[in-house]
Amino acid sequence: MLPTPLFGMTYAEFNDFCGALPATTYVMQWGKAHVWKVGGKVFAIGGWEKESDPAFTFKTSTLNFNILRDEPGFRAAPYMAARGMKWIQQYAVIEGGDADLKDYIQESHRLVSLGLTKAQQKALGLNQR
Repeated sequence: MLPTPLFGMTYAEFNDFCGALPATTYVMQWGKAHVWKVGGKVFAIGGWEKESDPAFTFKTSTLNFNILRDEPGFRAAPYMAARGMKWIQQYAVIEGGDADLKDYIQESHRLVSLGLTKAQQKALGLNQR
């Protein structure tokens, strides 16, 4: 049984949330995908081929990737996961709703920012403790 389409977070809400994270930039690319970057590296994508059905793609840890890819409403992200990257796409309603999606996006931002050089992190004011 397929999950029902996602009618929770809109692309406008997605863009507002991602834009509030530190040191982010936005670009629309790959057709009409809403692409968010930190330090020039993608951390979240809103959109996919079926414009009428929102989908949100984000980077995960290996553990979360292995768990989420088999959960209802999630799948290994098309194109990215096929290249060995640990990216998940939420394409339907999930039990935790928008709060869980926001947590996943925030964690993706953190994971991607940790992959930047220490100099880039410092210049962007990221991961400073």
